[in-house]
Amino acid sequence: MKVYQWGDTYLAPRGSYFDGHVKIDGNLIASMDSHFWGRLVVAGRLELGPDSSVAESIIAQSAVIGPRTKVKGPLITLENVTLCDRACVLSVLAGGDVLLRPGVKIAGEVKSDETITVVGKVQTGELLGRNVKIFGN
Repeated sequence: MKVYQWGDTYLAPRGSYFDGHVKIDGNLIASMDSHFWGRLVVAGRLELGPDSSVAESIIAQSAVIGPRTKVKGPLITLENVTLCDRACVLSVLAGGDVLLRPGVKIAGEVKSDETITVVGKVQTGELLGRNVKIFGN
């Protein structure tokens, strides 16, 4: 699959798929409907588009996980994480803030060294953070 590079940012076009483990030494913007059939490791910022999937874990500096995206393993970041509407992940471990949007499903727990913000109704295990803020239902 062709990946485009601009400086230290890599762009995977819509409908990309990657067999096996992927390691990116920089930032990654994966457009909608991108699929990773192994582990995804990103040294910088990850932006994973809508309707994408990752078969194993994600490790990144920071991450934005698009709507309706499925991650079958844990999501681990050193900084902030945003999970958009109806995203599904196994668990979250973040060094920064975590934002959970409506409809997010997390099978395990959410751990953060900072603030966990929940907007709307989500399904998750324990929320373990310095602060937990819940808005709406």
